[in-house]
Amino acid sequence: MSALRIVIVGAGFAGYQAARTLSRTLRGAAEIVVINPNDYFLYLPLLPEVAAGVLEPRRVSVSLTGTLSHVRLVLGEVDSVDLAARRVAWRDPEGGRGEMGYDRLVLSVGSVNKLLPIPGVAEHAHGFRGMPEALYLRDHVTRQIEMAAAAENPRERAARCTFVVVGAGYTGTEVAAHGVLFTDELHRQNAALRGEPRPRWLLLDIAPRVLPELDKRLSRTADRVLRDRGAEIRTRTSVKEATSDGVLLDDGEFVETRSLIWCVGVRPDPLVEDIGLPTERGRLRVDQYLAVPGHPEVLACGDAAAVPDLTRPGQFTPMTAQHAQRQGKVAGHNILASLGRGTPRPYKHHDLGFTVDLGGVQAAADPLHIPLSGPIANAVTRGYHLAAMPGNRVRVAADWLLDAMLPRQAVQLGVVPAWAVPLDTESPEIAHSARDRG
Repeated sequence: MSALRIVIVGAGFAGYQAARTLSRTLRGAAEIVVINPNDYFLYLPLLPEVAAGVLEPRRVSVSLTGTLSHVRLVLGEVDSVDLAARRVAWRDPEGGRGEMGYDRLVLSVGSVNKLLPIPGVAEHAHGFRGMPEALYLRDHVTRQIEMAAAAENPRERAARCTFVVVGAGYTGTEVAAHGVLFTDELHRQNAALRGEPRPRWLLLDIAPRVLPELDKRLSRTADRVLRDRGAEIRTRTSVKEATSDGVLLDDGEFVETRSLIWCVGVRPDPLVEDIGLPTERGRLRVDQYLAVPGHPEVLACGDAAAVPDLTRPGQFTPMTAQHAQRQGKVAGHNILASLGRGTPRPYKHHDLGFTVDLGGVQAAADPLHIPLSGPIANAVTRGYHLAAMPGNRVRVAADWLLDAMLPRQAVQLGVVPAWAVPLDTESPEIAHSARDRG
């Protein structure tokens, strides 16, 4: 075994890129260990397409052992970091405990669903941060349409065909856009619902527009596409209370529904606060080289780190996949520099624009800040995702082709029950077991 050990906690965009950068250069000269709850890297931007039945789950799940040469994978969820002793401890998927020491540590634990103190939300809403939640939502939506078809009470039928998405940011907008197309397809396929009103989708946000964090041109495109499909967009509106029968909006309206999808944003993994070092809004403070002050052997990147934004002095980089992916590469490079291979590199990145997949042939994109919409934007969006994915490109492209040619497969597998994906969880990437339920 090599004398030097590099431990990477988390295999999201940042952790995966750090591991790949290190493995390609060190090639066995040091022990590289990735500790992650799952054996795959999840390509989160395409998760709405999994929930809508466009892509199969394994298409957006890239094998860690299959794509990271010279990297040792440890399945586990790190819950303790001892900086003084340079050790990390974790719990494995079967409840066992493990710990190991490190010479270099990369903290890239990512983020979890953001909660708000709204009565009933934790009990009746479901987030959209991990594969289990996407699989649950896909089954749940299918089940609601099928149960609506069997319902004799028109009021129950309408409630089951009503879907409420809270949060009109990147994730919520894509979930709603794909969701409308998915339920329309399910509605058309079900003979018992012919002649009945189309399923109803509501997208809520306290902001004055959809995609408030992105360019207004992207916002206008997304707003138009959603409204043209019949989705109801309620800006400056939020949920006051959630019940098993529906949601009470802050304007006093009660919407009867069995589906509350929570996409209000994310917060850093609670492990960051538990470490006990200075944070910025829950994110671990680091310098421009991604190093933790006072602990040069520890680097943090991605959603877990408050990285100074050198392109906007005085601010921190936003919690986006674009930044996490590039920070992971810089973290790997700077660890190599600490081992005498190269010189440290500060993190500096000007955003290259954003892409928003709106389902079908619709998208909004501004590559290099050139605004695009419609099929051209869709081609750019899919091209970007294929280029950014570290694997499974052919399989993803094949699924897109099949979706364009064939109807969706309207079946529910029932593999993820509602209690397995609670909103209030520190591990959205893991489906809870009956043992966790207590």
